[in-house]
Amino acid sequence: MALGTIRGSSGRDMASKGYKGTKTLKPTQLSYRERLDRVISYLHAHLESDIGIEELAEVACLSSFHWHRIYTAMCGETVATTLRRLRLQRAADRLANSNLPISTIARLAQYGSRDAFSRAFRDAYGKAPGAYRQSGSHATFKAAISSKSANGFVVSIAHRPAVRCISVPHVGSYLKIDAAMAKLFGSMEKSGMLLQDTPMQAVFYDDPDLHAEEHLRSAACTPWPDALEIPADTEELVIPSGRFAKLEYKGPYADMRNAYRWLYGVWLPSSGFEISDRPGFEIYLNSPVDTKPKDLRSNIYLPVET
Repeated sequence: MALGTIRGSSGRDMASKGYKGTKTLKPTQLSYRERLDRVISYLHAHLESDIGIEELAEVACLSSFHWHRIYTAMCGETVATTLRRLRLQRAADRLANSNLPISTIARLAQYGSRDAFSRAFRDAYGKAPGAYRQSGSHATFKAAISSKSANGFVVSIAHRPAVRCISVPHVGSYLKIDAAMAKLFGSMEKSGMLLQDTPMQAVFYDDPDLHAEEHLRSAACTPWPDALEIPADTEELVIPSGRFAKLEYKGPYADMRNAYRWLYGVWLPSSGFEISDRPGFEIYLNSPVDTKPKDLRSNIYLPVET
């Protein structure tokens, strides 16, 4: 249900690498990180608007020439690439989970024509929008739901210990949790506590089929060693210990909703397990910055009890 920017190990790995959290950014680096955070928040809030480089430069309080070079260097992709990736992800969600006309989805994604949108979508997702709506990975789960097939996907059961995390809460569409993920890693970087393989995780508290999208509660998080202080602008979050059902998911984040519907509506009733009141969570095994949507890998953890 989410996306992030950095791939992961564990909090224990951070400690074993001698990571003490004592390295802090210089004032100039801190200033640029704060400006970057402002722009990233602005991008996520205005994806369905026409956003120009000059407009973003004003948000960053830098010239457009310098701002774009700084953004590209710090984020690993251009502003245009970020916007295209996020807009197409939102479009994929609408194709998989709504009946909006493709022309409307194209317009909301800021494409001037359906043909231009179709070309961009096919390049990113491997299918034209209409074909994706009919046969994307969400369709596989829909078919399993329709046939009540509990054996169509592999689910494993394991006990997991409690994990202390740092987190940034998010309220709103689960697909927009990437904004909270960016804030989380921005806070870690400002504190000098960000590793290249920092893991991406998210905890989800509400059912998107029962609650209005604008009220959905979640949190972007990453494991954090007990010996380290909680960075500024983040909160401590403990994922409780217990038994979890794990579904290894491959495909676009936008298609995950039907994976959850299959887990809850088909697999769980036939499994012999009861659902627990602990929150479920996801662990992201690669990054959408350098991975095609169809090749994204995530582990979905459903809390269960016997």
